[in-house]
Amino acid sequence: MTLALLGLYLAVTGVLLPRRLAGSPRLQARLQTRPALGAALWLALMVSFTVALVLAAHHAVEPAAHEPAGLIGLLPHLEPTGPVLPHTHGRWLPVAAGALLAVLTAVGIRAGRARRRHRAMLDVVAVRERRWGALVLEHAHPTVYCLPGRRSRVVLSRGALRLLDERQLAAAVAHEHGHIRGRHHLFRLPADTFALLLGPLPLARLGRSEVALLLEMAADDAALTQVSRTELASALCALATSGATPGATLGVASTGVLARVHRLARPGGGRRSRPAGRLGVLTLSALPLLPYLLACAPHP
Repeated sequence: MTLALLGLYLAVTGVLLPRRLAGSPRLQARLQTRPALGAALWLALMVSFTVALVLAAHHAVEPAAHEPAGLIGLLPHLEPTGPVLPHTHGRWLPVAAGALLAVLTAVGIRAGRARRRHRAMLDVVAVRERRWGALVLEHAHPTVYCLPGRRSRVVLSRGALRLLDERQLAAAVAHEHGHIRGRHHLFRLPADTFALLLGPLPLARLGRSEVALLLEMAADDAALTQVSRTELASALCALATSGATPGATLGVASTGVLARVHRLARPGGGRRSRPAGRLGVLTLSALPLLPYLLACAPHP
């Protein structure tokens, strides 16, 4: 019974719910009103799926280890049908958590090394422009992006300086500083790692792209404290039509430009999002615990 419940939960969180969230314009619009909270929701789903997968593997390998109360344990007058033996999660969960943390650390170290190499190259070939607080790269292709981290950089190409006017440049630079202040690369790390491990799964495939888009919208909102929606939208369109931004970086026109421009064009769209309320934080905190509650709820 427990294994069947966990299997159903995995199907819902790994396949059905991601397709619903990504395929419904109404739900997408609601998540985009608070893009940082929306990105956190996708990450919470990934964590919840991972916990359920570990518990399902545990019950499949050791089906006779115990017969937990499950959700029956929350009912006041019902008892589980079988005996309740001591749990063996004491060794399963630390091993699984350690393995996942090791993978996450390895991916983070790899990404950090790539950023350091890129930063070292830029410090040699690029020229610092104090007016914009950025490095200017002598390249004809218009591009604006940032390298996040402890020694963050905002990079403008000479082509971008020729393509964009002063207000558009201010909007693009403000967007990149929004990424840096929000530490958005730390949000993308678990999503990228989850996609690396479970790429074909809809939650991994759709979640990675949705997290990236929502973080771009969060950076857009941060930029709107300094520039107008029209200036930001025009900068997005100009850079998007000129070509792609380097894939290993966070770029102002790298992800979902059309959706972001539509959002900025909507009445009230692109306003700076409010902090997550207590209900939102509680929901996000409870999601990773739901599989454990489903499988191992205590007896009344």
